[in-house]
Amino acid sequence: MEINNNKSVLIVDDEKNMRHMLKVMLSKAGYEVATARDGVEALRLMEAQDFHFVLCDIRMPRMDGMEFLRRAQERFPEKTYIMMSAYGTIDTALEAMKQGAYDYISKPFKTDEVLLTLKKAEERERLKRENISLKQEIQKIRMRYSFNNIIARSEAMAKVFELVEKVAAHKTTVLITGESGTGKELVAKAIHLNSPRAQGPLVSINCGGIPDSLLESELFGYKKGAFTDATRDKVGRFEEANGGTIFLDEIGDLPLGLQVKLLRVLQEEEITPLGDLGSKKIDVRVIAATSKDLEQEVKRGRFREDLFYRINVMTIHLPPLRERRGDIPLLVGYFIDLFNKKLHKKIEGLSSEAMPILMGYSWPGNVRELENVIERAVLLASGRWITPADLPPHMTTSAEPHPLYKPLETLSLKKASKALEKELIQKALKLTKGNKSQAARILEISRPVLLSKIKQYHINL
Repeated sequence: MEINNNKSVLIVDDEKNMRHMLKVMLSKAGYEVATARDGVEALRLMEAQDFHFVLCDIRMPRMDGMEFLRRAQERFPEKTYIMMSAYGTIDTALEAMKQGAYDYISKPFKTDEVLLTLKKAEERERLKRENISLKQEIQKIRMRYSFNNIIARSEAMAKVFELVEKVAAHKTTVLITGESGTGKELVAKAIHLNSPRAQGPLVSINCGGIPDSLLESELFGYKKGAFTDATRDKVGRFEEANGGTIFLDEIGDLPLGLQVKLLRVLQEEEITPLGDLGSKKIDVRVIAATSKDLEQEVKRGRFREDLFYRINVMTIHLPPLRERRGDIPLLVGYFIDLFNKKLHKKIEGLSSEAMPILMGYSWPGNVRELENVIERAVLLASGRWITPADLPPHMTTSAEPHPLYKPLETLSLKKASKALEKELIQKALKLTKGNKSQAARILEISRPVLLSKIKQYHINL
C-alpha cells in the first residue's frame, strides 16, 4: 500500500512489544515514528515535537487514553487522533469519536488495517488543506474585487478604493460626488469602517428627503417647549453621531438658511438645539454626498460658496456604470448569488443572449438599477439561466445592443468578461493607431497592465 512520506506518528501504548511492532511497521511504510509509554509522556513529547498523527491505546496506567485525548484535544485540537483498544466496544468507540478522535481500531488488528486508517487520515488532511487554500484564494479574489461590499474591477473604481484607504484614517471632511445609484452611501460606510471611528456610530440623513421645516430639528435636535409639538427633548443626528461619523446625503438639497448653520457647526464643532440657549461641543467626522454639480449650484446662488469650500476638502467621484462596463459581469454574478439566497433560487447565470443586452444598456439608474433588474430576473427566471424574457421590457424592446457587445459563444461570465476585455483593447489600439499610452488612458488602465494584457490575449499590433 502506497503511503505518503515525511509524515510523523506518535505511538502511545503501555505495552513495549506493541510500541516496537507498530514502530517497525510504520517506519517501513515511510513514517517518522516516536513512542510514549503513557499519556503523561505523550503530552510532554507533543509539547517538544510536531506530530501529524497520534495512535493511542485506551487502557494505560497513570493517564488512560480517554483522559489523554481530552487533554491533548484542548492543547492540540488540530492533530489527528486514532484510538486503539483490545477491549473495544461500540460505546467506547463512539465516546472516543465524540471527544474528537478521527477513528478507532480494535486490537488485535492487521497491518493493513492500521495503514489503511492512516491513509484515510492523510486524505482527510489533504482535503482540509485544499479547502483552506481554496477559502484563502476566494478571500484574495474578494479582496481584489471588493471593498466593504463595493464590487468592482475597473481601473476607475480601483482609484476610488485607493482614495478611500487614504482618507479613512483622518478626520478630513469628504465630499462624494456621482449620479444617483452609483453607491455613494456604500463609499461613506467604507470610509467609516476603515477609520479609527469604526467603533463609533455612523448616522445617515438624506437632506432632500425631509421637509425643510423639520430638517433643522432632525440635524440639531430641540428642547422641550421649543415649539408647539415639542413635548420632550429630542437629540439631533449630529449629537447621535458624536464620536463617529455623520453622512449628509444629497447635501445639494440643503436649504440656504440651514447651510449657514451647518457651516458654523463645521467650523466651531458645536451645535445649538432649537430652543436651547447654550451650545454643545461635538466630535463628528462629516462625509457629504451629492448628485448635483455644486460648482454650478454656487454660480446659480443655490449653494453657499463658503460651505462648498468647507466640505470640498477631499472629493471622491464615483463614475456612472456606463463608464465602467467591465464591472457589469462581476456585479451581475454578485447580485445573482445575493438573490439566489434571498429568493431560494438556483440561477447559474445569464444566457448568451441576455448578457449583451445588459452590456449595451445605458444604465441611467446605475448600480442600483442593475441590482433591481437582477432581482426581478432571478425572481422570474424559470430555468437555470436568465434569458432576455426575464429582463424589463424597456431593455429588450429598445434599440439593438451596441455592436461591441455581440452575443458570445459561452455562458461563462468569466469567459465573456475576458472576450469583452480583449475586444475593448483591440478597439482602443485601433483607435489610437497602436499608441499604447493613449490606448491605456482610454481604457483607464496603466500602460504596464495594458502591455501585460496584450501579451495575455496574444493581440497582434
